Amino acid sequence: MVLVSVEDCTHAALSVLAAAGVPPEHAQMQVDLLIDAELRGVPSHGMLRFQRIFDRIANGFADARTRGIHQWRGEAFLSVDGQNGLGPVVAQYAVDAIAARAKQTGIAVAAISASNHIGMLAWYAETIAEAGQVAIILTTSEALVHPFGGRTALLGTNPIAIGVPTDTGPFVIDLATSVVSMGEIHDHAHRGAALQPGWAVDAQGNPTTDAVAAKSGAIAPFGGAKGYALGLAFELLVTALTGAALGRDVTGTLNASKLCNKGDVFIVIDPLSGQGAALSAYLDVLRNTPPADGFDTVLIPGERGRALKAERRLAGLTLADEVWDTLVRLRDQAAVR
Repeated sequence: MVLVSVEDCTHAALSVLAAAGVPPEHAQMQVDLLIDAELRGVPSHGMLRFQRIFDRIANGFADARTRGIHQWRGEAFLSVDGQNGLGPVVAQYAVDAIAARAKQTGIAVAAISASNHIGMLAWYAETIAEAGQVAIILTTSEALVHPFGGRTALLGTNPIAIGVPTDTGPFVIDLATSVVSMGEIHDHAHRGAALQPGWAVDAQGNPTTDAVAAKSGAIAPFGGAKGYALGLAFELLVTALTGAALGRDVTGTLNASKLCNKGDVFIVIDPLSGQGAALSAYLDVLRNTPPADGFDTVLIPGERGRALKAERRLAGLTLADEVWDTLVRLRDQAAVR
């Protein structure tokens, strides 16, 4: 592992994207999201994805200039053709559009197709909640999860994020319907770390703690049948709204050689006014409840990541050697062009 300052990592990534012809505003969105994931201790959605993003641009599978095409299918339903744009760029412009519309209609939905991987959902959910609106975000992925009772990858990790404004800051959750994300499997493989038992099976469907073997196998749904049911429901819902591919037909989130055909759904809602104080007070009740044996305190989801973010802004980012070496190589290649 190597310790890198936030400034050095950001500058290196931006210089690579600038040399690749990415507009500055779009490059900043993409890099900000990756850095935010590292700051929050979510390396699975951080800089280890940078090489793939760069390669997708270079190979023509990601158009770094487009913002997507917007078509309102109703007063509060926005259909977005992502035109194979960078995921965070297409998503953020869609969010801006529906957030403005929700102030008039109370609720607005964006259904995005033909875009690239949008990264850590909490990044969007927190931004929306900080602006005083509620966010619900769903997305799909390549088939990486085996159904409950099965051993073959047939569903996406299909995460959900929710952001709710309160008087003391946004409440945000972001979780996959699998035990872990495939990005976390890749992070363990980068670091040579063993997986926890029950996380994954290998290509033959046998339980494994080998992260490299798990990359060609399948991840377990969280909570057994319940996680499987939620993951399936989200896959069907997102596909019904976006027209995205399903299951093993989904491509483009884990490679640099195929178009991305998954879907993303953003829902923005204007909440009832005057509820922020009550929500904050309830969260304080949870924080102040006596902890169980083995726990120091009761945390609210997202608090650990926010605390870690504040620390790492000062202390720097701890990246796997391979991840930093790749970024340095790309930066140096960009400098001599």
